Amino acid sequence: MSSEVAPVVERLGRAISGYQASVDDFDRECARLMGVNETDLRCLEILLEEAPEAAPSLLAAKLGVTTGSATTMLDRLEKAGYVTRLPHPTDRRKTIVRATSEAARRAYELIGPLTTEAQQDLLSRYSVDQIELIADFLTRTGDIQRRHTERLRASPAPAKTRARAATGTDSARSGVLPG
Repeated sequence: MSSEVAPVVERLGRAISGYQASVDDFDRECARLMGVNETDLRCLEILLEEAPEAAPSLLAAKLGVTTGSATTMLDRLEKAGYVTRLPHPTDRRKTIVRATSEAARRAYELIGPLTTEAQQDLLSRYSVDQIELIADFLTRTGDIQRRHTERLRASPAPAKTRARAATGTDSARSGVLPG
């Protein structure tokens, strides 16, 4: 890496790390206000944005938790009124999970002001080409992050931290670039 590029890469790494920290903080506050933990909130995010109907096993895989932990999580979310479980349309042994309209209402109530401000403030600052470049960068960064999340999920945790990791009580931020 050339000496003129190094400071830019370092600044970018710090910016990514700072952004991730602010997203973590925002998610933690959303979870608190919805009365759920961060894994539960991520489950709702998956159901609201990625997979409106999902099998519990898919949610467990996406969240990196056991199917037993996913069942316990879904019990909590169902009791809170945030998800419903329906019979699978073709396999009566399976269920499908959906976020409720209450979950969507609460989530969008919390995130709406953020997205409105971001659209007003950020989109007016950048050209369409710049926004395309930023979207490409973030998409590629996310792909790398997901690959390495899977790599880490495949590695066993040290014995004394396995219990905490299984409950989702510890979280750590990681950045793609040094910062």
